[in-house]
Amino acid sequence: MITLLILIITFLLLMLIIIWRPFFRTINSKQTADNILRDQTNVQLYQEHKSEIEQDFAQGAIDDENYQYLLTELDKSFLQDMTANEKIAAKEKHSKNTLSPLWPIFITLFVLVFSIALYQKQGSYLKLTQSQQQAPQQAQQSSVGSSEQQALAQVQQIKKALEKTPDDSSLWYDLGQTSISTGDFNGAVKAFDQVIKLEGKKPELLGAKAQALYYGNGQKISKQVQKLIDQALALDPLDPSTNVLLGMDNFIQQKYEQAIHYWQIIVDSGHNNVNVEALTGAITEARNRLAMTINTRSVDANAPTPKLTLNITISAKFKQLLAQSEDKIIFVYATPADGRRMPLAAMKIKLSDLPITISLTNSQAMSPQFNLSSAKKVHLYAIVSQQGTPGIKSGDYKAELNNIAVNTTKTLALVINQRVP
Repeated sequence: MITLLILIITFLLLMLIIIWRPFFRTINSKQTADNILRDQTNVQLYQEHKSEIEQDFAQGAIDDENYQYLLTELDKSFLQDMTANEKIAAKEKHSKNTLSPLWPIFITLFVLVFSIALYQKQGSYLKLTQSQQQAPQQAQQSSVGSSEQQALAQVQQIKKALEKTPDDSSLWYDLGQTSISTGDFNGAVKAFDQVIKLEGKKPELLGAKAQALYYGNGQKISKQVQKLIDQALALDPLDPSTNVLLGMDNFIQQKYEQAIHYWQIIVDSGHNNVNVEALTGAITEARNRLAMTINTRSVDANAPTPKLTLNITISAKFKQLLAQSEDKIIFVYATPADGRRMPLAAMKIKLSDLPITISLTNSQAMSPQFNLSSAKKVHLYAIVSQQGTPGIKSGDYKAELNNIAVNTTKTLALVINQRVP
């Protein structure tokens, strides 16, 4: 959109330059020629008169006093002529600039009025800024990139546009997608119903409606959603919106093989308006989780469950320093030693609880497959958060132990004695 606006503005500027350039060039060239001619004439007359005076002085026709007097008068006259020429040039410039620009002004107004009229007839700013029937995953990315207030404002803009063109199916589709991003799933369903009424039962429209109903039903496939899915796939088994929905539902249920299957269908289909990069990333994530699930299943069922016992304390210096402020939250967690960032186990305690002994087990995992049993070694952290949010940020206080085997049975001492720079 920004590129299009730049092209339009550049085109108008070029048109205005073409219109006005001959006008300024004619004026400037004629004024310059006249000014140069007058200046050359004055210089020539000055040199001729000076030559005559010098000749008379050399022949003894005038004495030294008269010679100096005549030269002074000649210089004075020359300066007066040059000053007069400048005034004449300024006057001519003013008079010509005020009398002649009627035709370029008229053409400029015509170009601007014609451009605005054509723009109003062919399309509105709203239509240019709205994407054309985006795939569901693109709508989700768009909602992430914009705030809720912007999305609500966008909904109002589309509704105003629909008051003028109520039969514009692309606007109704955009209203449905934008309503999903604001959480108005009922409004999205009504918008997609209107598109189906105008264009008929197309697979991408049935899939979009199924998506809205799916979200409105707490991300569960109801009988109504399944019916729409069946109808869409009967019309087009490769429909992107429907296959994205099926892949998403299977991913949420941790059925990663099925999720990969549906998403790969879209990537291989060659459909337009598909964010292949985003889908490829989703497939990669599903494969990673599938691999972790397989690794977890392959672990000996009789192997002991990891249990890391931690004795958490704080140095006297930091304890005294933090005693002057309100009670802080401490985040305790273990991350894989192989570089992955997602915690395998995490707990939240308060500064006033110290000293304390706690245990990290699989029960504190972020997901059933991504737990202590899925790693051999971990890094351990205890972070006194200044802002009360997870993560290690500047100004926080921390304790850290690296490369600890998950099958360790001894009690580990975590002493908070470092300040994060």
